[in-house]
Amino acid sequence: MKSHYCGEITSSNLKEEITICGWIHRRRDHGGVIFLDVRDIKGICQAVVNPDNEKSFKLAESIRNEYVVQIKGIVRNRLEGTINKNMFTGEIEIEVIDLVILSKASTPVFPIDEYQEVNEDVRLKNRVLDLRRPEMNERIITRSKITSLIRNYLDKNDFHEIETPILTKATPEGARDYILPSRVQPGSFYALPQSPQLFKQLLMIGGLDKYYQIARCFRDEDLRADRQPEFTQIDIEASFINQDEIMAVSEKMIKDIIKEFCDDELEKFEVINWHDAMRDYGCDKPDLRIPLNLVDISEVVKDEEFKVFSEPASKKGSRVVALKVPKGNSLSRGQIDDYTKFVSKLGAKGLAYIKINDVNDLESGIQSPILKFLQPETVSNIIQSLGVETDDLIFFGAGNESVVNLSMSSLIKKLGEDLDLYIKKWAPCWVVDFPMFETNKEGDLTPLHHPFTLPKCSTKELEGNPIDAIAHAYDVVLNGYEIGGGSLRIYDNAMQKTIFNILNITKEDAENKFGFLLKALSSGCPPHGGIAFGLDRIVMLVTDTSNIRDVIAFPKTQSAACLLTDAPSKVEKEQLEELKIISTHKEE
Repeated sequence: MKSHYCGEITSSNLKEEITICGWIHRRRDHGGVIFLDVRDIKGICQAVVNPDNEKSFKLAESIRNEYVVQIKGIVRNRLEGTINKNMFTGEIEIEVIDLVILSKASTPVFPIDEYQEVNEDVRLKNRVLDLRRPEMNERIITRSKITSLIRNYLDKNDFHEIETPILTKATPEGARDYILPSRVQPGSFYALPQSPQLFKQLLMIGGLDKYYQIARCFRDEDLRADRQPEFTQIDIEASFINQDEIMAVSEKMIKDIIKEFCDDELEKFEVINWHDAMRDYGCDKPDLRIPLNLVDISEVVKDEEFKVFSEPASKKGSRVVALKVPKGNSLSRGQIDDYTKFVSKLGAKGLAYIKINDVNDLESGIQSPILKFLQPETVSNIIQSLGVETDDLIFFGAGNESVVNLSMSSLIKKLGEDLDLYIKKWAPCWVVDFPMFETNKEGDLTPLHHPFTLPKCSTKELEGNPIDAIAHAYDVVLNGYEIGGGSLRIYDNAMQKTIFNILNITKEDAENKFGFLLKALSSGCPPHGGIAFGLDRIVMLVTDTSNIRDVIAFPKTQSAACLLTDAPSKVEKEQLEELKIISTHKEE
């Protein structure tokens, strides 16, 4: 039906008779000559319809944007003065011999031929039009190419692509499952997999050695800009492998992606201990492009009469931190008030500050509402410990550790954006040595990753002091986004049972939920480990967008709805009856 793609025609095709197919990107009538910009997945080229070609000219007069056409014509050079250097095909045009309208189109609800900010709901409701926009086309194609590179890389490293079940058993992995009723076994339910975690471990026990999968995963959790209810995971697992070897394989893959699609070389990945990351950045996903970090000053202020600082400084589970903002003295009182409101929304009770007008004059060269509450020696120690200079500003966070960490790490990112502090480079790092467990609101221990993570201690040590146990777990972070996470796995039945016991999973529950795993662990399990990367997030970073929905062909909204198809939707009463389901939902 076509001989060439629109975006691939060059001067090498001069005088050739070619056929193209695509959408009308733009139509222009210039004094009797009609110009048609035709677009396909490879790009845009210009076709010229002359009035002496009566049949085609008449059709061209009726054509509108987004009509689908087939054009046969001769490739020729554009006239001098009409060359478009901003287009790959800007030196040539097609003189139309024959024009066929393959499909007509109604007026688009938003323009495709020029960039305009369009409400996202409108874009998602009309996703087929949105996908035609060159920037969206490019992102989805880049996603496909990244997937292909990953497959080739893992194939060359002797990994085997193996599919795992979509309909499976509900197991706790940190989020809510999507549940599906079984028609043939009434009262029983499948779960959509949050990840292929247990199946890839079973593959290792089955002797498959190296596995990967471009896996669809499902989590019924609250959404945000970088999260979807269904997402794609690059899932990797290997036997007889240690943490350093997994990290090396992963690093090379990410470096290859950045090299291929961003034409950039990644430096060596920095390795940061989890406790150090939380201390210095307030989060385990630090953006190392921002040259700001927290300094804990609890020891410096714990004996002060200023209770806003001294009480959290002396209290377990609380902390006091200082954040130096170079040249931040230029911030107005209104701007500081805005930052105070920002951290308040994240739970902070306030945002104290000190402005440094002259670092050599600590009597009159600094200003702050809190100076009257602090000893001069304390202020001097803070300034020295932070390496403060004239015209710098210091922000302070004090209170519950989790609130301080959340509010101050978020403040770092906001300051980075507002003050344009980002260093223009890729900033990858590993965060390692995560705690095995964390405490929930009820005071119970829960796994920080999942209950199949191998601890860095013996069974006896784990039973004696589980809260301080460190895991063989690691996350890879790129520009402040966690793009992958993994661990070494438990390969000993006794250790796995100990973990279940610590998590208050009874023997009966363990057998009911994980009996197949415990049996497999007793059949000769090799040491193994792996990692899973978020494909969506990687593509988001590579294509330089902050919205994950822009790299997914048909995404869901933050309410987990598909505006294009109106999913989720109601089903017929007969379908529910067949599944032995009674809906208790009442219409408002």
